[in-house]
Amino acid sequence: MIAVTTMKCACKSCECQVSIADAIKKNDQYYCCQACADGHVDGKGCGHQGCICG
Repeated sequence: MIAVTTMKCACKSCECQVSIADAIKKNDQYYCCQACADGHVDGKGCGHQGCICG
């Protein structure tokens, strides 16, 4: 059996891969940061290099 340790951030517009151990878990979804987990309130992006979510 293979254990999954990283996955794409659950935010639809985010391009980030997130470590499950470091992710923010909300509603059984894994996010790379609080901005993504909160649905980009005020249009704030995740701020990770190369990602244009928000």
